[in-house]
Amino acid sequence: MGQMPHANAGAVGRRSAKTTQLRGKHRGRIMTESTCKATTTERIARLSESGGVRVDAIDVGRRVGGRQILHELSLSVQPGELVAIAGGSGAGKTTLLEILAGLQPPSAGELRHDGLAPRARVSAGSAIGYVPQDDIIHLEMPLRRTLRYAALLRLPAGTTAAEAERIVDETLRDLDLADRADVPVRALSGGQRKRASIAVELLTRPHLFFLDEPTSGLDPSTAADVMRLLRRLSRRGITVVLTTHEPAGIDRCDRVVFLARDGHLAFAGSPVAARRYFGVESLTAVYERLAGEHSPQIWAKRFAESRVNPTTRPDSNPRPAPAVRPGVRPAGMARQWWLLTRRNVDVLARNRLTLAILLGSPVLVTVMMATLFRRGAFDPGAATGAGPAQLVFWIAFDGFFFGLTYGLLQIVGEMAVFRRERLAGLSVSAYVGSKVAALLPVLAAVSVVLLVVLRALGRLPAAGWDVYAALFGTIVIEATSALALGLFASAAVSNAAQAALALPMLCFPQVLFGGAIVPVDQMATPGRLMSLLLSNRHAFDALGRDLGLERYTSTLPAMSAYRATFHGGTAASLIALGSFAVVLTLATAWVLDRRCRPGAATR
Repeated sequence: MGQMPHANAGAVGRRSAKTTQLRGKHRGRIMTESTCKATTTERIARLSESGGVRVDAIDVGRRVGGRQILHELSLSVQPGELVAIAGGSGAGKTTLLEILAGLQPPSAGELRHDGLAPRARVSAGSAIGYVPQDDIIHLEMPLRRTLRYAALLRLPAGTTAAEAERIVDETLRDLDLADRADVPVRALSGGQRKRASIAVELLTRPHLFFLDEPTSGLDPSTAADVMRLLRRLSRRGITVVLTTHEPAGIDRCDRVVFLARDGHLAFAGSPVAARRYFGVESLTAVYERLAGEHSPQIWAKRFAESRVNPTTRPDSNPRPAPAVRPGVRPAGMARQWWLLTRRNVDVLARNRLTLAILLGSPVLVTVMMATLFRRGAFDPGAATGAGPAQLVFWIAFDGFFFGLTYGLLQIVGEMAVFRRERLAGLSVSAYVGSKVAALLPVLAAVSVVLLVVLRALGRLPAAGWDVYAALFGTIVIEATSALALGLFASAAVSNAAQAALALPMLCFPQVLFGGAIVPVDQMATPGRLMSLLLSNRHAFDALGRDLGLERYTSTLPAMSAYRATFHGGTAASLIALGSFAVVLTLATAWVLDRRCRPGAATR
């Protein structure tokens, strides 16, 4: 850590000598391997050849709105160090970690990685790994399978399945997870699941590693295992920075940065020096002193005055800036789309709750439709009241409901996974497109089932294949537009509870202003304008025209109000539905991109 007392210089020198020795051995091995044809493993190894990365934060601070959540501070992390950022709740630990990782920009000051400004987007084979508090792996799949997808997405373009499999196996062995490779992630213990998230980041062999509360929620023994793992990584030359609130974990680190409330730097040094500085025997007491004694400003001033040379800056004697590390081209957008589509299908097939909703809701809705309406609703001699219009309206709403519910389930539950993959170079377009590709066949299948069952039960009239093909196409297009709306809502909300609340809020307008309860031409002007933006209104119009409901408007008094609704062709309605699907899909991609930009809110 930059600006530390000279008493620590010997320890730093010994660590540097050991790290240099390890790097020399590693370079020798790489040179031997380079005589053979370069594989993906070797290319990534060359990127990691230089060992750990030095991190310099120079007067960095962070202001959100009118509040200063991290006051200006300067510190350095040396290559191969294991550093803990500690402090009470609201001290700004995660904010400082994300700034050091380059995930959000400081409002003031400068950040350097080996003398260079970090890039906002990292490439395949990136030097940086980041593990947030949330799991960044899908819980439904076996561990090896989810790591295989992550490897194929993150490793350089041209990586073969065999090469990715070899890297996955090596990573599993490195983290002592080989015997759990075929176990679903959900069935892993807390410590194993945390190591699984770490494994995702180690696939590209980073040499700068950040972790947010890696031991949170773990029992003391499991937390110690995780810290021993991080210590092994630092001994291999990887620079590791983590946030923690557990004193036992701090003692395993080379350095600790204590933050007082509102992001004031209260101390930076070794755990031993921290005890001496605060005059305590246990690091637990440091938290008590920071919370109960003095103000955060006094703690920051006191530490600044205690430094051996207050005028020294972290970058006063920096290492020579290395040449820019060669970029490694990630998998192309088309390959990402294909991998993500396969993964989506895999996750859907393994998630029993989601699968039950996907398959159960169409069955339930179809049964309700058959129960609600009588046979012969379209027979000229048996049709009564507004029965034909009501039946067609609810068929249209079924298509909307299927698409919306499928979309709402998709993004919010895996936002942590997406956000991390986006930082690793994932295309937003590939991600959103894969959701549509995985779910569209399911929507088409349930649309076919709905029409076939209703026709078999006599709820729909006898008609030619051209009519039923038109009905099918209309329902699928509407379901796709509703799917896009569901994806948009899923990307915009913060948790599953908000997604559940969004379902009725998005359905009610489709029912009230869809044109069945009150015909569109009888609505007030605001209602008519609102109906133009609703999928259900356009699908209702198109389905009624496909079935020729206009003929009932002159024979059934109750249907006369729908004369304008069912008069004309379906082209305009289908264009509107298609436009909704395109616009909402693009809007979903825009929202996801905004939420993953540096400095965007993560909650």
